[in-house]
Amino acid sequence: MLSFFICLAILILGYFTYGKMVERTFGPDDRDTPAITINDGVDYVVLPQWKLFLIQLLNIAGLGPIFGALGGALWGPIVFLWITFGTVFAGAVHDFFSGMTSIRNKGASISEVTGIYLGPTMKNIMRVFSVVLLVMVGTVFAVGPAGLIVKLFHEGGVTTGIVTNTSFWLVVVLVYYFIATFLSIDKIIGKLYPVFGICLIVMAVGVALGMIADSSVVMPEIWDNFTSMHPKGTPVWAFMFITVACGAISGFHATQSPLMARCMKSERQGHFVFYGAMVCEGVIALIWAAAGCSLYEVTNGQMTGLAANMASGQSAAIYDVCARTMGGVGVALAMLGVIACPITSGDTAFRSARYTLADWIGLPQASYKNRLLLSVPLLLCGAFISQLDYTIVWRYFSWTNQTLAMIVLWTASMYLFLQKKNYWITAVPGTFMSAVSATYFCMAPECLGLVVKLPTSVAYAIGVVVAALFLGLFLKATKKVPTSPAA
Repeated sequence: MLSFFICLAILILGYFTYGKMVERTFGPDDRDTPAITINDGVDYVVLPQWKLFLIQLLNIAGLGPIFGALGGALWGPIVFLWITFGTVFAGAVHDFFSGMTSIRNKGASISEVTGIYLGPTMKNIMRVFSVVLLVMVGTVFAVGPAGLIVKLFHEGGVTTGIVTNTSFWLVVVLVYYFIATFLSIDKIIGKLYPVFGICLIVMAVGVALGMIADSSVVMPEIWDNFTSMHPKGTPVWAFMFITVACGAISGFHATQSPLMARCMKSERQGHFVFYGAMVCEGVIALIWAAAGCSLYEVTNGQMTGLAANMASGQSAAIYDVCARTMGGVGVALAMLGVIACPITSGDTAFRSARYTLADWIGLPQASYKNRLLLSVPLLLCGAFISQLDYTIVWRYFSWTNQTLAMIVLWTASMYLFLQKKNYWITAVPGTFMSAVSATYFCMAPECLGLVVKLPTSVAYAIGVVVAALFLGLFLKATKKVPTSPAA
């Protein structure tokens, strides 16, 4: 259990030390923010700092740090290291700069910010990439909860009627998404998200206290299990780094940060709202990874018990962890979490897609008419995609998610270079994530593995070459692009 507490301490200290260094590097000041200069009463609305934090946490988290952390725990307690150091040095840095560069550019969506610093070609790529990704995410987070609600009715003894029809609940969820996407951010999101954000934190704290209080729970130490414990022998590199995703670093967060960038009264709130929310998510992921490593049987040095539990479905795994650590209260929290948390990520995914399209075509969103022009087509696309096998759609999310994070880190690096500031704090994790994304693409069965199965050593070598190439291209670009005074 000592290694768990050491990692927890590093996460907390990282917020106060490295997080402050990142903040000083960016240099927030007292200029008016977009929430003040553009305030339109819809998307640009000043919200109190505590709401900003909780909404940001739920925007970027949902069930990501739970599902991803449990999946990462299949490799054993070495996952603690990626969650801890990935959060402090990569994920929180990524979230901070995606939000703060948006503030410096009138609350622009991440695709527009990318275009400003990496050029028009990357802007157009990111526009298409972001909208497609966001619609897929929003759709999956509609289909999943709809199926879970039906499952709960069946388990409660209700097997007939409209409430046991998945399509009915899918329509209900999509109607809610339309309302949340269409209305001003303070009407629904500003009121519901803080409540669900607190529930997400309470659920994680309850799991942690339940494990600590139970003397029969033995939490393995990293130094005693410094090896892969995956039952299928899946390599740590790069699969564990991709699997954990939201619990360490996630490109999806970059699409969400501009939502809060449009609602912040001061740039000085960025450290708490962006960096702090990601550290909080890292803590949540660490707790759930510890639960996955501690509550289930280990056979011949492999996490067989957790693998068997997760084979019943991720939602079933969450129910089981909560029931073991918190009893009936945990089951109630789990039911709320596995339904509410995906929905709260789904609605902001569609809202972010609306932002991205609006920025793309230059369509102001203050009027009802303009919001309808974008909201209706987006939700219709979501309704169409929901009829497909969403497991096929979703399996591509992991790689595209981390590739997006890589692009955002290179965008932040160029921003820092142009402002004559230390760009290595983003270029180093950007190089690392370039290697992760390239290696995974070469090895994953849903990517290049569909066509050819490369030897592991070749995939690793390609990852290193790609990372070195991207770093070289960035450094070459810094020799050609003149720097400008701090914006």
